[in-house]
Amino acid sequence: MIWSKEETLSRKEIEEIQLERLQKTVKTVYNTVEPYRKKMQDAGVLPEDIKSLADLKKLPFVTKQDLRDNYPFGLFAVPKEELVRIHASSGTTGKPTVVGYTHEDMKVWTECVSRIACAGGATKKDVAQICFGYGMFTGALGLHYGLENMGATIVPSSSGNSEKQIMYMQDFQTSILVATPSYALRLAEVAQSIGVNPSTDLSVKIALVGSELLTEAMRKEMNKVWGEHVLVTSNYGMSELMGPGVSGECEYQDGMHINEDFFIPEIINPQTGEVLPEGERGELVITCIKKQGLPLIRYRTKDITALTYAKCKCGRTFCRMANPMGRSDDMLKVRGVNVFPGQIEEVILSVPELGPHYEIIVEREGYTDKLTVRVELNHATDTFKELERITRVTKNKLKTVLGLDVKILLESPDTLQRFEGKAKRIRDLRGV
Repeated sequence: MIWSKEETLSRKEIEEIQLERLQKTVKTVYNTVEPYRKKMQDAGVLPEDIKSLADLKKLPFVTKQDLRDNYPFGLFAVPKEELVRIHASSGTTGKPTVVGYTHEDMKVWTECVSRIACAGGATKKDVAQICFGYGMFTGALGLHYGLENMGATIVPSSSGNSEKQIMYMQDFQTSILVATPSYALRLAEVAQSIGVNPSTDLSVKIALVGSELLTEAMRKEMNKVWGEHVLVTSNYGMSELMGPGVSGECEYQDGMHINEDFFIPEIINPQTGEVLPEGERGELVITCIKKQGLPLIRYRTKDITALTYAKCKCGRTFCRMANPMGRSDDMLKVRGVNVFPGQIEEVILSVPELGPHYEIIVEREGYTDKLTVRVELNHATDTFKELERITRVTKNKLKTVLGLDVKILLESPDTLQRFEGKAKRIRDLRGV
């Protein structure tokens, strides 16, 4: 099912909407947001210079640092009294990034999330249990409003208290699970520990997962524990752009449909800033063209992906972004080699004896980087020969993929930390 007619517009119609909204947005920020005006003046570009979508590349990039430098409201295009909602990041690495919404922004956000939820199979008949943490994080309330707008019944259970989550799923016959991939796996693990089979004893038929990278190996792992009948779709967003609802997968799981009437995507070379052609992998840059409160232009997301403009089998004509392979700031450079956590996860989940819980540790011994992966076994074994074989297989597979020697530490089941929110997989100790 398709939620709105805009999702099936022709490329010409989409681009006409984009250009009209882009020109209006550029004029607005130039006239009302002093830091933007200075950036544009420094780049030698004026609003009237944006005559076509190709002129987008003339505009300067915006980064998370710009939000921090102008904390809290310096990049807002409306007075504070026009905001009806404020969200913020955790600010664990400095000042939080603050985002705000007008009444109209809230309508747009709700529409965008309804679209991606519909693409992921949700209907008004569903009971959706939202296992994101409610609060300043945009994920929970974003999915809440979008699904509620569709007519679905919402169970705002938040994260944590996993046994009670399972009880709710049983008692309310939850059909949609909204969570991070790692917490969805944790819930399955808890269910099994109390004698509940997630596949046969629960009613979940759709998993709308986000906030974390979803590799194909992780998707298969989710289907293994929740059941092959469960449609696992990934959706994408970030608070700076709006929250969830920027893009989402349909039932064909062939890339995430970007709501192009609200966002213009580009792919750039993260080193040079050069715009790359369709199909090439690089950093995703998003321009918001219908936001009133915080209309970011050419925002560098740091997520590594690629775009395709081919029409999807579902009938949607919006361009699709591949599931990100990682973030440029999550990329580890180990002995001159670029390593993405997703590459390691794919290998781990290809070894049948290993579970989905792992930790990546990078250390420096002398002048040499050392990469260690701690990973849990699916089942305990005391056979040294078997442990040696699993270690060797994993080590060889990682060397083939990464071109690096990796130390493997096999851990007993239920040893590594579990996460209710976004999983923290990396410990880089080189600067400690």
